[in-house]
Amino acid sequence: MGTLFLRRLSRWQAETERDQIADLFAAALRDPAPDAVPPDRAAFLRRFVDHDVQQPEFDLVLAGDPSPAGCAYGFLAERDGGWWSRFRERPEALPQLAENRRVFVVAQLLVHPRRRGQGLAGRLQRELLSRASAPLALLLLEPGNGPAQAAAQALGWSKTGQLTPSEGTPLGAWTIPLGRHG
Repeated sequence: MGTLFLRRLSRWQAETERDQIADLFAAALRDPAPDAVPPDRAAFLRRFVDHDVQQPEFDLVLAGDPSPAGCAYGFLAERDGGWWSRFRERPEALPQLAENRRVFVVAQLLVHPRRRGQGLAGRLQRELLSRASAPLALLLLEPGNGPAQAAAQALGWSKTGQLTPSEGTPLGAWTIPLGRHG
């Protein structure tokens, strides 16, 4: 395996490379079990292009060797902004979120299976969060996803509660303070 290079993509570049990012999404979340349902690549693409890339302060870091090996992206969610309207609860449900009017949401942190166990997730996270203007970052994880929860904890995230989408099951809310704001 070659050397990994990290680069930031603008909104336009992210939209241009959306198919490669969607392929990475599908590979990173594919369950090797024979009866497993494959990740919904089309739904990911719709959410990525129609919603995530359009959010304030959208930022994406892509790792390549040269094909995509991992990526992390997120955006700013202000307490009174539209992103929160997709949840039954508002930030007031979690004290740590309620005291911060601005939160950087890490929408995806993906590592291709061939590159796992090499510290890439930590590199992507550090680079992505290095420019965030909010004092706190938020990561939402599905409740039975033990491997993702263990990885989040290893990267410094703390479970602070849950948020329930208007349509769907509760998601674990994991937060990490962003040091330069302290």
